[in-house]
Amino acid sequence: MEDHSLEKKFSKFIIAVSIIIPVVVGILFGIKLKDFGINVEPLSFLPPIYATTNGITAIVLVLAVFAIKNGKQKLHERLMTFAIALSVAFLVMYVAYHMTSDSTKFGGEGVIRYVYFFILITHILLSIAIIPLVLITYVRALAKRFDRHRKIARITFPLWLYVAVTGVVVYLMISPYYAN
Repeated sequence: MEDHSLEKKFSKFIIAVSIIIPVVVGILFGIKLKDFGINVEPLSFLPPIYATTNGITAIVLVLAVFAIKNGKQKLHERLMTFAIALSVAFLVMYVAYHMTSDSTKFGGEGVIRYVYFFILITHILLSIAIIPLVLITYVRALAKRFDRHRKIARITFPLWLYVAVTGVVVYLMISPYYAN
């Protein structure tokens, strides 16, 4: 049975979360714990872990699409919930790293520099845009509004996959420039 009220119930939550997450991440990105007298070792071990988390997210998203195409709705649901959990874990690690470590400058020159910044900028912008898309898609599935869920999932999936894959690409491109 479809639940139209569930979508309505979560609409304000989705709007709030879609605004709050990028704003809070932006603020926390600029805050260094050492500036507040909190001496914490830089969490320099995190970038390869959160890049791997992005890679696993991409794999999970693809597996989830295969699952639903093969009629395995429960597996699809579990994989999508796992993909959301991985994205939240990524975000926590990303913020923790940037609150304890100085940003790394990309050292590439020439065309590769433009390629890197194109990938980075599209990754960042789409990572902001994907928040409401994922939440709306998820809530529509919870509400059993599968017609509407499928319609938005056709947009959400490729964008989320792009964000996950480019997260790995950005890491691989900048990793030679991390300070040791």
